[in-house]
Amino acid sequence: MKFEESDPELDHAGDIDYLGWVGERAFGIQIKPVTAKANFGNYSVSERMKASFEAFTKKFGGQVFIVFSIDEKVQNKDVIKQIAQEIKRMEKL
Repeated sequence: MKFEESDPELDHAGDIDYLGWVGERAFGIQIKPVTAKANFGNYSVSERMKASFEAFTKKFGGQVFIVFSIDEKVQNKDVIKQIAQEIKRMEKL
């Protein structure tokens, strides 16, 4: 598995920061830095971002995941399990 920063075309709207390649397919990761006082549990993806994520999935085959980070540490740890499940799903394609 290989990770790479997204090219400017994918990140033009700030929607995809990294790609995780599983063979010829990829999933996307968007990193949202938050402050300790922020409540990322109430974060809602905009319609524009939903459309962008759907276009990514059609092009690359994988889902896009939002990772919330405080001091470079993942705060929504459940996303790690979701990414692992997506990798397993993509390996079977």
